This record gives sequence, C-alpha cells and structure tokens, in this order.
Amino acid sequence: MLPNIPEVTPGIVAVSRSCFPRRLSERRRAAIVPQFGGGLYECPVTVENELDARQAVDDVLANGVNALVVFLGNFGPETPETLLAEWFPGPVMYIAAAEGDGDLLDGRGDAYCGMLNCSYNLGLRSLPAYIPEAPVGTATELAERIREFVPIARAVLGLQGLKIIAFGPRPDDFLACNAPIKALYDLGVAIEENSELDLLAAYNKHAGDPRVPAKIAEMEAELPGGNPYAGILPRLAQYELTLEDWAEEHRGTRQYIAFANKCWPAFQTEFRFVPCYVNSRLAARGIPVACEVDIYGALSEYIGACVSGAATTLLDINNTVPASIYDKCSSDNFMGFHCGNTCAARLKNPRMGYQLIMKRGLEPDAPAPDITRGTLEGNLKPGDITLFRLQSTADTRLKAYAAQGEILDVDCESFGSIGAFAIPEMGRFYRHVLVGKRFPHHGAVAFGHHGRALFEVFKYLGIDDISYNQPRQIPYPKENPFV
Repeated sequence: MLPNIPEVTPGIVAVSRSCFPRRLSERRRAAIVPQFGGGLYECPVTVENELDARQAVDDVLANGVNALVVFLGNFGPETPETLLAEWFPGPVMYIAAAEGDGDLLDGRGDAYCGMLNCSYNLGLRSLPAYIPEAPVGTATELAERIREFVPIARAVLGLQGLKIIAFGPRPDDFLACNAPIKALYDLGVAIEENSELDLLAAYNKHAGDPRVPAKIAEMEAELPGGNPYAGILPRLAQYELTLEDWAEEHRGTRQYIAFANKCWPAFQTEFRFVPCYVNSRLAARGIPVACEVDIYGALSEYIGACVSGAATTLLDINNTVPASIYDKCSSDNFMGFHCGNTCAARLKNPRMGYQLIMKRGLEPDAPAPDITRGTLEGNLKPGDITLFRLQSTADTRLKAYAAQGEILDVDCESFGSIGAFAIPEMGRFYRHVLVGKRFPHHGAVAFGHHGRALFEVFKYLGIDDISYNQPRQIPYPKENPFV
C-alpha cells in the first residue's frame, strides 16, 4: 500500500429493533466476519437504543476502527442506528440481512423493510452514508459488499486528512485549470497556497544538502543505463528533497499531502530544469504533484490513488490518433500526454528526456538542452484505465466524471509520457461531457477499472452531477437525436 494514503480498519456493529429477536441480529453479524476473511473488527455491542449506540461508537474507536459497517440483522432501531453515523467520525456503510438462515416465524428479521426506514432517517438528519447497490444479502454477499466499501472508505478518510500544497499562480492565459477553492473546504480538504519565490528560496537553501548523493543514487537505480542527461540529477535531487521537507514542515495536523505546482514558464530559467521526473517519483509514492497549479487535478489524482491503492497520473486529453499509427483509430481513441510526470513503473521504456516544446522557446540555438532537461519519457504500458476528474464550477458547485477504457499497445511516435487511449463512446463523451460540461483538459488516470468505486466516492461526497461514458442507446440530455 502507498505510504501517503490511509490504512482502513473496518468494524461491524449489529443493530436490533427491540420487538425482533436480538440473537438473530447477533448470529447474522457473527456469520459475516469469517466470510470477510480477517481484518474486520466485530463490535460486541448490539445497538437497540441510544445508549447502546454511544457505547458501540466508543468501543469501535477504542479498537482502532476508522470505517464503520452498520448491519441491520433485523428491522433495526431507526434513531439509534442513524445516530451511529452522526457520532462516528469516519465513513459509514449500511447493509442488511437477507432471510434464509432460519424459519420465517421467530427467524424472520424484515431487514429488507428496515433498510428503507434507515435510509429515510439518514435523510432526515442529512447524514452521508454508503449504501451499496445491493445492500441486502447473505453473509457471503455482504462480506463482498464490505470489501467493496474499503477503497471508498480509504478515499473518504484520505480527504479528511489531506492538505494540498500549491506553489505559484497558474501560468498566464491558462485559465483551464482555474477554479474556486471554496469547494475544497466544503470537502474538508486543507489548502496551502504559496509563491514560486517561496519554493525557490527553499530550493536554494538545499544547495549542498548532504542527502543529495543518496537521492541521486536512487534516481540512477531507477533510470536505465546510458542516461544522456545524468548531469541534471543533482538539481533534480535537490528539488525532490525540497518538496519532501516542505511537506513534512507544513503538513500541520494533516496526515496526507498532495502538491499542485507551477512548472512553466519562469520555472526553467530560475530553477534551471523541468520538474517532471521529480513529480513522477513522488506520484509513485502516492503523493501527486499536479502540473500547472491544477489544484483539482491534484485532488482527483489523490482520490484515484486512495481508490486504486496505486500511483495515478494526470494527463492532457491531448490529440487524436492518426491512422498511420493505429489502423483501427476512431472517435473513441485519443492520446493522453504530459511532459513526463507519469511514474516509471507505468512506462514501457522510461528514459530521461527534455521538454521539446520548452526548448524551442528557451534554448532554440543550444546544441543540447540544459534548463529544459528533467522529463521522464516513454509510452504508457497497455492495460485497463479509468479516466476521471472532480472539478469545481465557477459558482463552486462540484461535478465529476469517470470513464473506463484501456491504453492500447501502440507506439505513439512522440515525446513525453504518452499513451493511446480507447474508451467506449469516447467521441460522444468528449462532446457532451468534457466539452458540453466545460471540464478542463487535464484528466486524472487510475490504472485499472475503478469507475464503480469512484462513482460511489463522488456520491458519498454529495456530488449530484456525475457523468460517465453513456452507451449509444442512452442519449445525453443535449445530444441531438437526429443522427
């Protein structure tokens, strides 16, 4: 598991309505725990009233539980079971028992009915909770629902403990990633905004840092032999130590860190390198460093890291795929690109490079790059991906999207960290979601299919506007039907 994301310790507490057999709820709770397979704390307190609810919360917290599963083994007491969600400080899930483990006289629990009233009472108290698509089931089925809850809980816990550190205003004429940060506070995320000068001053103070040689050795071990730009490693090592130290010195009461940093145009002339390779190395440890001060990009990357348990990346939804490269190209294909921020483990042949576009402007006549060195380049490895983003609108309403697809095994014949993506109905999704709902061009990428968990995380956060790549038979609201 990545070091910068939470460890989830789930616990299950059974509830029981007083006119139903308490032992039924307890027996059904006990049946779930071994089906989960270890690591699920079983609270010995069965909740029938408010005092029980307080005792249960105290018990699970004393035993290190940070994600609570409330189990309706029978109909359940409406007020106490929802007070559990009000009093427990972490994410809460509600599930209920199906019938079938006893007679339907003394052994009928009616939890199917009780879940309806439970949901109603959660609404009365405006309490967020995760209720899975199939909340009523057998012990085996519910154990699987709890396993599905773990990555969702990890993301919620991560946001509760997250601080996003930003350096520098966004580049001029680059409004695409500009969004109000108020919605971050609504989510409980802390934000610390700094100047590029703050970062430069901190970097300069790390000149001659005795830890630089060891950091260089780490980089040399990661990069393949014959690196033509090895001379840039001392600067990159000094910069990585600067960010690491800043994170430790500025995390305050927060446990987890993400960055959103300025990376052009003055960065190269003042720091004398491009920061992409360092960004990729931090991302490999679950510390996203979003390019171009994209604060919501950093937020999205971090959510993806929590859900997937692995490094994510942030890419421009960049260009179409020419037929000369991929003979099956269509509107469902595109190339995702950034200068070099994707971690080495996700690239087929990672190599140190330079930023070609920046060299044209900053070092046009130099025979070899200098201040534009520092990218990590290569084609992304083929495999399943989820493209997603959480974004604030100008009037501080949160919206999100998620679309599953794959990276193709195609040589993109270009520069930077780049891959050819295929997402079903991407052409329509591009027009009616990305363009139609005015999302910026940066998309977060999680490696694997994680749309289900991401969708549930967005729901848990209270986001009403969640888009996905709809199949052809489900038109978008403003899609012209006369195709």
